[in-house]
Amino acid sequence: MARTYAGILGLVALLTSLILGIYHGEAANAVLFSAWLSLATFSAGGYVIGSIAATVVRESVQSDILAKVGTERTPEKPAVASTP
Repeated sequence: MARTYAGILGLVALLTSLILGIYHGEAANAVLFSAWLSLATFSAGGYVIGSIAATVVRESVQSDILAKVGTERTPEKPAVASTP
């Protein structure tokens, strides 16, 4: 999940930076450097966000499974027979 977030955010940042640089008529070197810097920065941020998201999902699923397994394995108390 972390690599996916890093790839998506990095690509979006790269394309956005390229489009804005071309739109504003900046020099090619400045546009490419800005795009590269955006790619690196947002990829790192996406990796951190993806790692946090993966941890949260993993812990949530694990706690749900443990709760389900715990309720299924709980033995029922046998009925006490009364003696006259």
